[in-house]
Amino acid sequence: MTTAARIAARPALSRLLPVLEWGRGYGRATLSADLLAALIVTIMLIPQSLAYALLAGLPPEAGLYASILPIIAYALFGTSRMLAVGPVAVVSMMTAAAIGNVAQSGTADYAAAALTLAALSGLFLLVMGLLRAGFLANFLSHPVIAGFITASAILIAGGQLGPLMGIKVQSETLPALLQSLWAGLDGANPVTLAIGVLAVAFLTWVRKAMKPWLRGLGLGPRLADMLTKAGPVLAVAVSTLAVWALGLEARGVATVGAIPQSLPPLTWPSLDLTLVRQLALPAVLISLIGFVESVSVAQTLAARKRQRIDPDQELIGLGAANLAAAFTGGFPVTGGFARSVVNADAGAETPAAGAFTAIGLALAALFLTPALVHLPKATLAATIIVAVLGLVDLSALRRSWRYSRADFLAIAATIVMTLALGVEQGVMTGVLVSMVLHLWRSSRPHVAEVGLVAGTEHFRNLNRHDVQLHPHVLTLRPDESLYFANTRYLETLILDRLAQRPDVRDVVLMCSAVNEIDITALEALEALNAQLAAEGRRLHLSEVKGPVMDRLQRSDFLRHLSGRVFLSQYQAFRALTGMTA
Repeated sequence: MTTAARIAARPALSRLLPVLEWGRGYGRATLSADLLAALIVTIMLIPQSLAYALLAGLPPEAGLYASILPIIAYALFGTSRMLAVGPVAVVSMMTAAAIGNVAQSGTADYAAAALTLAALSGLFLLVMGLLRAGFLANFLSHPVIAGFITASAILIAGGQLGPLMGIKVQSETLPALLQSLWAGLDGANPVTLAIGVLAVAFLTWVRKAMKPWLRGLGLGPRLADMLTKAGPVLAVAVSTLAVWALGLEARGVATVGAIPQSLPPLTWPSLDLTLVRQLALPAVLISLIGFVESVSVAQTLAARKRQRIDPDQELIGLGAANLAAAFTGGFPVTGGFARSVVNADAGAETPAAGAFTAIGLALAALFLTPALVHLPKATLAATIIVAVLGLVDLSALRRSWRYSRADFLAIAATIVMTLALGVEQGVMTGVLVSMVLHLWRSSRPHVAEVGLVAGTEHFRNLNRHDVQLHPHVLTLRPDESLYFANTRYLETLILDRLAQRPDVRDVVLMCSAVNEIDITALEALEALNAQLAAEGRRLHLSEVKGPVMDRLQRSDFLRHLSGRVFLSQYQAFRALTGMTA
């Protein structure tokens, strides 16, 4: 390859492998910051990874495996310097819901289905990234995501009440959850419940009050922050020691049991076509939800340091991470909010911090797992409950009710359907409601009758401003592109206004807000122009945007237009009313 060719190829290669960009300036100071961040995040992720694996219905070691190679894969292909990838609560729950329909938890088929789900998710994300199709995730509006995450957090927290009390519960829907909790109350284990309640209380205190308490004791901010992040590890250590020392397993306390002391194994997803078809839709939903959550976190953190991320490259990074999980005994992963914020606050400078975190988790999988044999599942349940309750945001309902009833409907429908029917039906309902609301809004666009503001060349809505009108001129400003869904509404509105004002001789469409006119709208304008001409009236356009004018000039519409196309609305008003400067 010639020198010129190498220079031309370098930007494209750097976009595909962002590590080549940030890796060139990697130095000792950056290494020190990344190592410290990795230490803090590793301490945090050990109990979280175990807990989220159990939430997904998988053995606890699957959480560690899903947090090792996937992190490294994202570090190579992702563009965010602070995003921490791995198992997260919502995706873990969606994984359990999807796989629970095709296999029995605890079986080899269940584990194989988890690998297949991760592979399908990875392939979907990768294809979207290569096609630069990140825009598809925009169909999941913020109200839908907010409602879905809130409802999922309620289901997740409710589902963990089972392990917290030592009973089995069904947590796919709220009715099933409440019914199984009520039926199992008599079988609750008081010792398990005591461990769980104490763990919830301690972890809540850790999250809200431990750091100020440590600072009050005179500890520095960095050390106080590190010890606070290690709070869940302390809960794990103390409860594990208590179960072992007091022999609580003999009193019915469920523990995670033996965890393989090994690095992630080489695994292979199932290629069974029936299984692939069954998991295809859940994989798409998991991919979209995970991508939206991940990109939202990455953009927020990047803005802090005036950095930028590439959403399409993020798709490739997350796709690579999920494929890595599929081939190393994991399950679907994405960028997590809590761990990413911790990673950023701990001083991470580059994705190398994630790679160092992966090394720390690999060491934990090799050397720490024997110490977790007596870890009570109630402690992990408490870890999940405290983590997900922060995701419940019912205030979004109040805010959306005040601001937009349509958005309130989208949030409420998503919450209700997720709680009533499950996560897949909930998110699909949210998407459907959002799309229907969008179509409804755009099919009934805001159309303002405008007039001239005295002493200016500006035209404003007559219902909001004191404006000058002319009895023979009707000027309407549609605040939406014109397309097949709203042309009849606009045509009916114009004809109704003309019926109310029979003296009007000129109708002007002020097109300053019109970005596109499709073929159906063009045909409607042609019909309207012909009808007005038959009545002795003229149709005019003003302030038509360049791309819209280019299309109109390729049609016959302008040749048959009864009126004119004006550069500005002020020019149209002067010409049609005979007003002098």
